[in-house]
Amino acid sequence: MLVVDNLVKQYGDLVAADGISFKAGKGTIFGLLGPNGAGKSTTINCISGLLPPTSGHISVAGHNIATDGKAARRSLGVVPQDIALYEDLPAIENLRYWGKAYGLRGQVLEDRVSEVLAHVGLGDRARDLPKNFSGGMKRRLNFGCGIVHRPEVLLLDEPTVGVDLQSRSKLFDMIEAERDNGACIVYTTHYMEEAERLCDSLAIIDHGKMIAQGTVEELRAQLGARDVLQLSGHFPAESTKNSIEALGKRSNIDIDILSEEEDSVTLTMSSASQYLPAIFQAVSEVGGNVTETSLRSPNLETLFLLLTGKELRE
Repeated sequence: MLVVDNLVKQYGDLVAADGISFKAGKGTIFGLLGPNGAGKSTTINCISGLLPPTSGHISVAGHNIATDGKAARRSLGVVPQDIALYEDLPAIENLRYWGKAYGLRGQVLEDRVSEVLAHVGLGDRARDLPKNFSGGMKRRLNFGCGIVHRPEVLLLDEPTVGVDLQSRSKLFDMIEAERDNGACIVYTTHYMEEAERLCDSLAIIDHGKMIAQGTVEELRAQLGARDVLQLSGHFPAESTKNSIEALGKRSNIDIDILSEEEDSVTLTMSSASQYLPAIFQAVSEVGGNVTETSLRSPNLETLFLLLTGKELRE
C-alpha cells in the first residue's frame, strides 16, 4: 500500500530526510520512532504531498505521489501533529467539511459522519464548538476528520501529544480499529511504549537517517539477553568510564556504557546483578559513589541509547 524508496528532503545544507526507505502493507501499523527534529514529520509531509522530495520515490496505493498526486491523495488520510480543526464550526460540520472534500455526499456522508462521531466518542457533543473542547476531545475529533473518508493509507503524526491517559487509551483503540479494518497506518512517535504497543514493524530515525528497522522483536533481539543497569550517584568524568571498561577487560565481562553523566551512568551487560559489587568497587576506586541502582530488561529505548548514545526524548 505504501512504498518509500530512498527519500531525500534537503533545505540548503540541512538534510531533513536522508535516504529514508520502507514499505507498509494493508492492515499493518508501521512506526517511525525518533526524537523531535529527527525527520519524522518531514517524511510524513513528503508522503502526503505537502512537501516535494528533493529525490526519491513515493508510491501510495500504487500511485506515484509526484506524477499522480491527485489519485495518491484520494487514498490518504492525514492526522497532523498540530490540531487542524475549524474551531468555530461545530464538530459535526468539521466532519462534513472533510467528508465533502473527499467526495462524500448526501446520505452516505451523513451516515459516515454519524458513525465517526460515535467512533471517536463525541456523539453527544456533535453540535458543540471545538474551541470549547478539552485537548483530548480535540485530538479525537482531529482523528475523526482524518478517517471520515475511509482512507486506505492513514498517516498519524504524533497523534497523542498533550492528551490525558484516558484519551490516549481511546486513541489507541481507534487506531487499532482502523488497522483491523484493513488500513495501512504510518505512526510517528517519540514514545517507546506507544511504538511497542501499536507497531507491527518500525524504523528508528535520527538526524534524518534510518538507523535500525524491523519488527519490535527483531530490534529487541539486537540487544540479546542483556540487562540495563542505571547507576545514580557521583561519577568523576572519564575516570569512571575508564575504570568500568578496565573491569570489563580484566574480568572478561562484555559491558557497554550507554550514557555517562556526572550524576548517572547507564550500562548494558549480561547478568548485571552478579557483577554489582565489582562495579561498585570500580566506581569507588576513582572517587565516585553509587547511591541508587535500577535494573531492567532491555527495550527499544535501550536500543536507541546504544545506537545513538543519547536519550530518545532529548
